[in-house]
Amino acid sequence: MNLKFYIDELKKVLNEERFKHSLGVMEAAEKLAIKYNADIEKAKVAGLLHDCAKNLSDEELISLANKYNIQLDDVLLRSPSLLHGPVGGYLIGDCFGIHDEEIKRAVMLHTTGDKDMTVLDKIIFLADYIEPNRNFEGVENLRKASSSDLDGAVIMALDQTINYVIKKHQLLYIKTVIARNDMIIKTNSILQNIDF
Repeated sequence: MNLKFYIDELKKVLNEERFKHSLGVMEAAEKLAIKYNADIEKAKVAGLLHDCAKNLSDEELISLANKYNIQLDDVLLRSPSLLHGPVGGYLIGDCFGIHDEEIKRAVMLHTTGDKDMTVLDKIIFLADYIEPNRNFEGVENLRKASSSDLDGAVIMALDQTINYVIKKHQLLYIKTVIARNDMIIKTNSILQNIDF
């Protein structure tokens, strides 16, 4: 894998801010991969390229989703920006020559998550949240959690995503809910302070 080539090609398809973010995700992914004994090279490549489809228009994303036979539902058609992950998973093959299934999956799931997330999937999902350029309420708590509990930090990030979408009165994507429930079941996390 040729990181310099990927960086040079990525500069051509992303705006400056998104490119800087991608470098930050690569950095965060590398640190998480070291911490959680994941493949460092795969984490760096997936982190770098995770947003390779981010600057495409809604029309381009839908067109490419159709080309790649990505199943479209009402939520994706109403929120096409969610397609940048799945579409990016295919573009890394077509545009960057990367056909590694683990990297592809991590890129595809980095925004929504899904059931049965691998360690690499979790690392890229979380790195996208905690990269050094991010500055939002709660990011420091996520960074701290990520240094000691990968699964717990991913659950926190999923909770923040779901809460953000609800506050914006937007549609929840089912894979995000499935990812959260799956993580909680598998880690035996107890939901606190819920009155039934």
